[in-house]
Amino acid sequence: MKRIAYFLKPLSVFLGTVIGVGIFGLPFIASRIGFIPTLFYFLFILLITGIAHFLFADVVVGTKKFYRLPGYVGEYLGEKAKKIAFAIISTGILGALLAYLVIGGRFLNAFFSYYFKSNPLFSTLLFFVLGSYFVLRGIKSISWAELFLLFVFLVIVFTLFIKLFPLFDYDYYKTVDLSYAIFPFGVLLFSLWGSAIVPEVKEMMSLPDLKEKILKRNLKLVIAIGLVLSVLVYIFFIFVVLGISGPKTTEDAFSGIAGILGDNSYLLQLAFILGTICCFTSYITLGLTLKKVFWYDFGIQKNLSFFLASLLPLIFFILGIQEFIKIIGFTGAIAIGSEGIMIVFLKDAFLKKKENRRMSKLYYLLVFIFVFGIISEVIYLLQ
Repeated sequence: MKRIAYFLKPLSVFLGTVIGVGIFGLPFIASRIGFIPTLFYFLFILLITGIAHFLFADVVVGTKKFYRLPGYVGEYLGEKAKKIAFAIISTGILGALLAYLVIGGRFLNAFFSYYFKSNPLFSTLLFFVLGSYFVLRGIKSISWAELFLLFVFLVIVFTLFIKLFPLFDYDYYKTVDLSYAIFPFGVLLFSLWGSAIVPEVKEMMSLPDLKEKILKRNLKLVIAIGLVLSVLVYIFFIFVVLGISGPKTTEDAFSGIAGILGDNSYLLQLAFILGTICCFTSYITLGLTLKKVFWYDFGIQKNLSFFLASLLPLIFFILGIQEFIKIIGFTGAIAIGSEGIMIVFLKDAFLKKKENRRMSKLYYLLVFIFVFGIISEVIYLLQ
């Protein structure tokens, strides 16, 4: 039991960080490229994210000081690279906050619409104001709450699956359109990335007299199990939503189902409100993280850091950047892809400094993959 408890909390925190707003965009991706290609894509993304997380875990365990990614980059790659890392992480968090603002506002508005004529902008602003209040208050990490809400959310999805199973159209799973071949990369990468929480998970798993080799093995085990469980959750969610709505699947997953079932489904009402709450808790956590990046890492005054972390996503939203799939695709391919590239160079510099050896050149294939994903995403956005 002690061994299970030792793994359970860090695994829960890792899952609570990885499984986020990206889940809502996945059925839309599958409805375009096809269910079977999406499965193969997930295997590919699972492989490269797993390798990247393992490389970072080696650095985190092998470094006695506690840092976030920019700190490790500064330690082994220098101050200029550290500033680049700050910019990359800030961009990634900002993109995720904008995605939560967009989808959280949509879910809240959809829930309100069951009871009165609601305004989408009002719903988004309400979501923003409440989220900003908790960011200002500086509440502690709520990864456990996020995981519990996700569990309840998936229970509702499973109930929808049981209730609507006779209505599933299996032809929806047979569609394949390879003209969307580069389309899933950024969104799937966004949905599986959790490097930000790796240092915290390492601290949770560190015990007195625990050898570095064993700690590294345990940390990688949590990462591997967490990523695989995340993929299984995502595939189940895709299977349910796609089986119901097929080509009518929307960017937020549930609006398409609502259009098919009508406005009287109590399950969808629960799904919308729980989806809102899931987005809300993650929005708070990321908002606090971005505030601390501005405050601690950039040296910006505390209150100004709060206003930047809170207002920048809203400003982008008001400027019209509200296309959910494009937001998470851009964030995944460009910001997270850049982070992946930096982790590869970080591991090489770590080995050179700590063990006076170089990393296998095979790992630089990751750099090629991430660069290809970035270029592909830019081409897609320009089109």
